[in-house]
Amino acid sequence: MDYLYSLYDALVSINVPNDKARAVVDAMERDMGTTLATKTDLLLIRQEIENRFALLSRDIENLRLSMTVRLGSMIVVAVGVILAAFRLWS
Repeated sequence: MDYLYSLYDALVSINVPNDKARAVVDAMERDMGTTLATKTDLLLIRQEIENRFALLSRDIENLRLSMTVRLGSMIVVAVGVILAAFRLWS
């Protein structure tokens, strides 16, 4: 918050009335408090991203397993069809 005191001092040094300088500093402090992220906000966002990444990794692993099973099933069926076709032609 030292920058707010510096801003106040800078405004007063260029002959801005004290009450107006204080109003500018107060408005800036309110605006910064509602629009800028704090360290806590960033930590919460980081945790949320890590959680979502973990869920996404789990979903990808499940999808990989499912795709492997499906591909294996298709190969077994294809080999069966080919063998049946050979038996019919022989």
